[in-house]
Amino acid sequence: MRPTETAAVGLDTPWADLPALLLPAYGETWAMVGLVMALVILVGGATGVLLYNTDSRGLFPRPRLHGVLSWLVNMGRSLPFLVLMAAIIPLTKWVTGTTIGIAAAVVPMTLAGIPFFARLVQNALNDLPRENMAVGLVTGSSTGQIIRQTQLREALPGLTSAITLNTISMIEYSAIAGTIGAGGIGYLAVTYGYQRFDTHVMAATIVVLIITVQLVQFAGDRISRALLRP
Repeated sequence: MRPTETAAVGLDTPWADLPALLLPAYGETWAMVGLVMALVILVGGATGVLLYNTDSRGLFPRPRLHGVLSWLVNMGRSLPFLVLMAAIIPLTKWVTGTTIGIAAAVVPMTLAGIPFFARLVQNALNDLPRENMAVGLVTGSSTGQIIRQTQLREALPGLTSAITLNTISMIEYSAIAGTIGAGGIGYLAVTYGYQRFDTHVMAATIVVLIITVQLVQFAGDRISRALLRP
């Protein structure tokens, strides 16, 4: 849903009318972020586990595969989001049938989030003591059991921090995606705050984004600390 036109150019929206604009946009932002994070955790998490376990210290070292994966992840992380979003417009159009709206934003956000999260997962697993994996091997656990019950379970605090950081990045990217009419807080800031010089809307969107990021970081830190074993 897009904000209806209630203000003329250069005329600030009354404060009392802001909730009617902000709430639908806020819902669109979380719809984008929620869908993207589901895909990022699924694909990026598996990629991060593969990166770790194909390395020399992993369960199944594969130097060539690790090198290719690492190169792809680095390449995905090297492009600024705005450049990536513009560069893959043909792919976005092919996948979603459109280049505007939430669906069009999900494609570049997902492609930007996957390599970032994969590297964070790999780093979280790298922090684990090597003895943990050795114990699993000695007890005769299968590769899948070691990954699930030893690696991922022991790395839960670090993985929670990785999810928190990635979620904050996706909130920021969703705001940038507003420039292609993706909806959400970013679209509201562009169409009202910037194009119509509406200082009330611009100030409100900034405050909402700051508070949202702070709350996500606070919740992520609390969960991560709770998962730490004494």
